[in-house]
Amino acid sequence: MAPDTARPLRLEALAYGGDYNPDQWSEDVWDEDIRLMLEAGVNLVSLPIFSWPQLEPEPGVFDWSWLDRVLAKLWDAGIRIDLATATATPPSWLLRAHPEMMPMDADGHRLEFGSRQTYCPSSPVWRENVARMTRAMAERYGDHPGVVLWHISNEYGDHTSRCWCPESARHFRRWLRDRYGDLDGLNEAWGVNVWGQRYTSWDHIETPRRAPGPINPTKLLDFERFSSDALLELFQLEVDVLREITPEIPVTTNFMSMFRDLDYWRFADAEDIVTDDAYPDPADPISHVGAALNYGLMRALKGGQPWLLLESSASATSWRDVNVPKAPGKMRVDSLQAVAHGSDAVMFFQWRQAKYGQEKFHSSMLGHRGEASRTYQETKALGQELKRLEAVRGTRVRSRVALVVDWDSWWGSSAIESLPSQRLNWARQARAWHRAMHLLGQPVDAVRATGPFDAYDVVLVPNLYIVDTAQAAALTAFADGGGHVAVGPFSGVVDDTEKVHDGGAPGPLRALLGVEVDEQWPHADEAAERVSYAGAEYENPFWGEWIEPDASTEVRGRYASGELEGRPAVTRRSAGAGSAWYVSAILEDAGLVAVFRDVLGGAGLPARAEANVDFESVTRSSADTDYTFALNHGREPLTVTVPEGALDLVTGATTGATLELGRYGVAVLATPRAAAPPFLTLAP
Repeated sequence: MAPDTARPLRLEALAYGGDYNPDQWSEDVWDEDIRLMLEAGVNLVSLPIFSWPQLEPEPGVFDWSWLDRVLAKLWDAGIRIDLATATATPPSWLLRAHPEMMPMDADGHRLEFGSRQTYCPSSPVWRENVARMTRAMAERYGDHPGVVLWHISNEYGDHTSRCWCPESARHFRRWLRDRYGDLDGLNEAWGVNVWGQRYTSWDHIETPRRAPGPINPTKLLDFERFSSDALLELFQLEVDVLREITPEIPVTTNFMSMFRDLDYWRFADAEDIVTDDAYPDPADPISHVGAALNYGLMRALKGGQPWLLLESSASATSWRDVNVPKAPGKMRVDSLQAVAHGSDAVMFFQWRQAKYGQEKFHSSMLGHRGEASRTYQETKALGQELKRLEAVRGTRVRSRVALVVDWDSWWGSSAIESLPSQRLNWARQARAWHRAMHLLGQPVDAVRATGPFDAYDVVLVPNLYIVDTAQAAALTAFADGGGHVAVGPFSGVVDDTEKVHDGGAPGPLRALLGVEVDEQWPHADEAAERVSYAGAEYENPFWGEWIEPDASTEVRGRYASGELEGRPAVTRRSAGAGSAWYVSAILEDAGLVAVFRDVLGGAGLPARAEANVDFESVTRSSADTDYTFALNHGREPLTVTVPEGALDLVTGATTGATLELGRYGVAVLATPRAAAPPFLTLAP
């Protein structure tokens, strides 16, 4: 569904609340829950996500009574409902009647009931029952005045993103037949003349289980694509039922930030509103940097529309090896960071902390101590603060830098066993490039490899291992029109069937970049190689390339050690009215900052002179007002230069030339909309 036709959320405020599991508690607790929700400013809750067994305790026998009563109480209190279809996990009676529905791992072991997502996404039995349950929910509650959003399933792929069972194999064969038409097409695409892998019958094709040696790389890539598509089909099944019965209510499914296993571009096309579950690790002092890239993807998935933070943690989680709590103030700055990056919601898992089960040590808005709990006091204060930020609802983030996120290249450079180096990591490379832009003060949107790029001055391509002509043409047109492109190593290597491009890398990007890659040159683990750039040397720990620039390409950096010493490492080529950079090494942060400072300078964009990973600034804008969020993610105070005379929505005060942000401090500065958003820097 195109962004301009997506159904909006009918909620006249920033959404605030969380998952609610009333069926884990006796009914005498419900009234206290609602009283405390209202005190905390809660206006939206998600339920009944895992309640299928309580709603249908026997096949075809429904008990709606308890859910009817809960929804009535919430609606009477003015609290709206993100109503789940309850299809996140199957009831035990369904699995015991159909054990073939259980998923299977790559070693052929069935995964047992007793956790969640115990289903094969391809199972026709599961799909039939999912459609039946979704229809029952829609027919029962589609007219309920409190329901403002449909919450389909829950965190697709969190536990079951890939299945190797016989039903998945049958589905995989159907998917391959649709993709390639016939066996000749498949054999050609898969390059089966290597190692005698030619198929003479569709029935001979299985899911890629364990094999004696490396598995055909195109088969592995196609299995990744298929597995994402299988869950997308499952999602679309529910979307279709809900749009048939309740066409006016928007639909969503909660994403898991930058999640490798599912192509979220395609999932977002199927839904109305993007929602995300975000859990930056309190033990990681720079987790907010990764969160910013995740949020840059969330807002980009529907063309810049506001999205909803549907789950976060009030303090500690329960699923890490060590679950560090959030220090006082950390929950607030984490939450307001999401709002800064385009979220029109702050929601938590969950409202009331559980007494039993796998998540009883996961923090909640209302902790085990009830009203006295620190999490309740802090979330209650945040709920009141969000009311002062109501003006930002519906506004859009302003960013002039985009980063290409491409699932084919992510899968191709991580699922394949026969790469030049197993140290390659698409996500790590993407996060490093984003981190450098964060240090320079530029917020970053995600973008498809085919664009559109017209909203940006700079497009970063950390890695595009798989490149087709359409992607190359889009990036070339962007540069020709005055844009500035920076492409990272191991890009343009193969086409979408894992065949090396004629002439080698960078394939269709060769004319744009003005370089040829003669040979990939990974370093041994014990090597400590370096690259020189602009008079300084930077670490390049595990990757290099022997590249040959053409006469029109300027060498900006060279390898400073090892067998490649003296050879080109970083190049720049004028391309139309813009430029194209190629960074053939995997540089440390300081090296990327140095290169990207020059990329930004060529694009006419500002960059901070002093890099401080704790400081972040993001602007959301309406037609006439810029709302600039200044965030201190650290424990030490920061003094920031700000537009004089701005109104801080947090305090109600008017700013001078500088502003002090205390420990985990946040300011939201309202100024008349300008041609370029305010660029905040640390005061000298």
